[in-house]
Amino acid sequence: MSVQPLYMNGEFVTSQSHEFIDVVNPATEEVLSQVADATEEETNHAVESAWAGQKVWEKVPQVERGRIVRQIGDAIAADKETYAKMLSEEQGKPLEEARGEVDTAVDFFHYMSEWNRKIGGDIVPSDDPNEQILIQKKPIGVVVGIIPWNYPVFIFARKVATALITGCSVVIKPSEETPNTAVAFAKVIDKAGLPKGVFNLVTGKGDTVGNRLASHPKVALISMTGSVPAGTKVMEAAAQNITKVNLELGGKAPIIVSKHADLDLAVKHIKASRIENAGQACISAERVYVQEEVAETFTKKMVAAMADTKVGYSLNEDQIDMGPLASSHHLEKVEQLVNHAKKAGAHVELGGKRMDKERGFFYAPTVLTNVNHDDEIMTTEVFGPVLPITTYNTFSEAIDYANDSIYGLASALYTNDYNEMMQAARDLHYGETFVNRETGEAIQGYHAGMRQSGIGGTDGKHGLNDFLSTHVMYLAYQDEN
Repeated sequence: MSVQPLYMNGEFVTSQSHEFIDVVNPATEEVLSQVADATEEETNHAVESAWAGQKVWEKVPQVERGRIVRQIGDAIAADKETYAKMLSEEQGKPLEEARGEVDTAVDFFHYMSEWNRKIGGDIVPSDDPNEQILIQKKPIGVVVGIIPWNYPVFIFARKVATALITGCSVVIKPSEETPNTAVAFAKVIDKAGLPKGVFNLVTGKGDTVGNRLASHPKVALISMTGSVPAGTKVMEAAAQNITKVNLELGGKAPIIVSKHADLDLAVKHIKASRIENAGQACISAERVYVQEEVAETFTKKMVAAMADTKVGYSLNEDQIDMGPLASSHHLEKVEQLVNHAKKAGAHVELGGKRMDKERGFFYAPTVLTNVNHDDEIMTTEVFGPVLPITTYNTFSEAIDYANDSIYGLASALYTNDYNEMMQAARDLHYGETFVNRETGEAIQGYHAGMRQSGIGGTDGKHGLNDFLSTHVMYLAYQDEN
């Protein structure tokens, strides 16, 4: 059984920890590898390495940083099928989805590399004579990137590429459930020509490694993607040093389907959103509000579409639409939430149970009706292929339902009525709203949430700014006599 190494100060090292975590294939329940729960000393060493590397990397010209970031993307693209299969194996998503995620990671390295000549500041006039005010953008410093298990390849690229192009060194902590692709990418980065210490990777649990990284005084930014409880712990640890946090946390995306919608389009997109990655995405359709006049028709179409889903393991079967949930723990959570909904009176139109498979953490595509807006299944993030549907009468009522949540990440609207679109643009309190299209952000856009969905954001120029600090210089001068 292979034990994945750590990567610190420009070299792969074997952890001295005596605690190891199994990495399990969620479709076959086979143990693929192990990772160490790194020691506090090793975690400190990773940060100290990044601290030393930061002093070198921030002085490298932006154009050279861009060349290296581009090179990393090219190297991943050259062997993308290997990484896609590795991702499908450790995370369970269908191979076609895994290929798409690797392609997105490559795109992210390429996109960020193009900022190599675009990061700049301002010169503004002073109120005083013989003075100029120079505002410049600088690397914020050592960045800690905490990677989730649901999109371990793409979010690795999102954090690493942004850190590197802005001149920041980085320490990555991958999820202990999906570390294999992160280690594989560390091998790519090892060959890219970065100064020692600029990139580091340390494995382990959040309570040990994650907490130490978040509380380390030499860390300038913690960029974390994960659950609300995990984000709360990161904020608590970061508060010890007033360290900046960038948090993408949970979501409970409301989908409003108006009587003015193209129902077939809505069904197609909502199904795709709900079964992608087996529903394990923070922006996927978590709750549907459909207008009363079209509710019966929509629900019948939705059930038929969800029923037409081929579930399995794409490294063993062809044409798979959906894979397993990522672990037995996640399967049990989804099962528990659906069982509670049934006890509360929800009608199971489809699914509602584990799938009858010999091995693996498979849950059936599920559609629930007869649910109320304030039921647990409508308020708690399910993170599985479960779609609860309820109805509304007026459009304002739907907006109120959508906003009545502790989350504020993604939302969606299906309507061909211009007035409804504009009302949603004004009144929906979400970081993202997708109109007549499937949920899914663009790397040149901006991905951010409100309320308990997070702080700060990622992607595009606005996300890049979180990795920069602003330095103002007042340059006074004297006229020559």
